[in-house]
Amino acid sequence: MKLPSFSIGKVWRELHEFESLNIKKSAIVFYAENKASMNHFKSLIFELTENMNLNICYVTSVKNDIMLSSKNKNIESFYIGEGAARTKFFLTLKAKILIMDMPDLEKFHIKRSKTHPVHYIYIFHSMFSTHSYLRQGALDNYDTIFCVGPHHINEIQKTEKVYNLKPKKLVLYGFPRLDTLIQEANTESKITPHSKETVLITPSYGKNNLLEVCGIEIIDILLKSGFKVVLRPHFKILKESKSLIKKIILKFGTNPSFLLEKGIIPKDIFHSSRCMISDWSGISLEYAFTFKRPVIFIDVPKKILNPNYDDISLEPIEISIRHNLGHVISPKNLEQIPSLIRSSDNIEISKKIETILSTTVYNIGKSASIGAKYIQRLNEEFES
Repeated sequence: MKLPSFSIGKVWRELHEFESLNIKKSAIVFYAENKASMNHFKSLIFELTENMNLNICYVTSVKNDIMLSSKNKNIESFYIGEGAARTKFFLTLKAKILIMDMPDLEKFHIKRSKTHPVHYIYIFHSMFSTHSYLRQGALDNYDTIFCVGPHHINEIQKTEKVYNLKPKKLVLYGFPRLDTLIQEANTESKITPHSKETVLITPSYGKNNLLEVCGIEIIDILLKSGFKVVLRPHFKILKESKSLIKKIILKFGTNPSFLLEKGIIPKDIFHSSRCMISDWSGISLEYAFTFKRPVIFIDVPKKILNPNYDDISLEPIEISIRHNLGHVISPKNLEQIPSLIRSSDNIEISKKIETILSTTVYNIGKSASIGAKYIQRLNEEFES
């Protein structure tokens, strides 16, 4: 499928076309900041447009967004880029509800509408704790938060109390991305045989991420131990650490057992892999909860975007459950990794992870339906 290309003039025409819509047409709007946004919108959009037959607008800053070529009659899609047209889109937005997974509303150049009383809904793109992986005040200017689990409820309410903030509407939502992965795992296991060799390496970004600290050594150990390696760096690493990526390609690029994945890990590879090695990447929880298998965590310093995170006296979820979801390995003990991978299929560990999942994430398998019903009710309230 050939996707449309856009000039600067085309971007402004797209924005004008959106702004020309009747408020009933632009009542429910999704905004996608990057490619990953669709991972968290897909199930919710399906519920709204296919099962509830509601109209939505999908506005994106992703040039090759697949939704721009959607044939769904209930979806109108618009590309607004990342420049002045996007800034104007937010400032003059005429809608009833805006749903997005981009934090820091009102903190930088992305503002609430100055012309219309829009209701802003935030959807998490990670199961991690609010006060540890987001900047201070990242959620303050949203009206409703779709919470992944009890930790988000507790953290947001504690934050509102500590900083004397106006209470937000907190929805017991869940994590549709995880629902999709679990559903795919049940299907893919019947199609794709489990690979005993493929190991996924998914570093987060930041000064001390595992790729910077010991990535080359890990890849070398795995390849020499007979494993296939798929490296999926965070997109910020690809932008900010080009010399390191070049060094990795020069060293391993010709090895048929090595793959550098610069986009989303292909579904067949993700679901047929044996193990994941990560540091503080949110995908680590997705992997552990999907397959009920331990993740190998390289014990590098945690990236903290909020220097005042300890104002909130709650231990971040990604720290409190880490040792129960896998093995935490020092960069000095990397030689342990192959044996840990080979012993990763363990019934007791699987049961422990299943228990943690049940108390950490709301509405497994039903989150999109819960969210869609909330949006439908909210839209009906605004119409009455």
